[in-house]
Amino acid sequence: MGRIIVIENVSLDGVMQAPGGADEDTRGGFAHGGWAGPYADEVAMREMGEGMAQGEQGGPLLFGRVTYQQFEGFWPKQTDGNPFTPVLNAATKYVVSTTLTEPLTWENSVLLGPGELAGLKDRESRDIGVLGSGELVQTLLRLDLVDQLVLSIHPLVLGDGARLFRDGAQLAPFRLAKSVPTTTGVIIATYDRVR
Repeated sequence: MGRIIVIENVSLDGVMQAPGGADEDTRGGFAHGGWAGPYADEVAMREMGEGMAQGEQGGPLLFGRVTYQQFEGFWPKQTDGNPFTPVLNAATKYVVSTTLTEPLTWENSVLLGPGELAGLKDRESRDIGVLGSGELVQTLLRLDLVDQLVLSIHPLVLGDGARLFRDGAQLAPFRLAKSVPTTTGVIIATYDRVR
């Protein structure tokens, strides 16, 4: 049985919206897109690279529609030798959506309905990584399907934006399994769900 591992960039006040680029996600008038960029360093790249190594062995990924479409519009076109490109292209990508239809254009992509989430862990023997996908993560948390959180906690308060843990989140204890500080003050913290 696979575990669902949620991998997120968050600010000190828990914002997860649009860490990668200015136009990544402007919903709700969010104007701070790209906030994580200045904090990238070799430590973070090494840690994320270790996580991606599972992808090189065929580890699947789980996306919500918005994040999938953003990744699909970028990663398949990269030809600069970025080590993440072949991993992302080769991985099985499960996409949860009620509006997309098959066939999905990015290789190795499988469309799932929301009702298929609970059975995904039984279907996969390997760990399933979730990147971004804020709305999907809310559903996974509500259904208590998250087995591990890998949070890159940035030393920055944004003040607004979509948060990882929103009002009404259910009680769910986690145990710190690992923490790695970076040279820019980011703490990469891995938490295992306590059941």
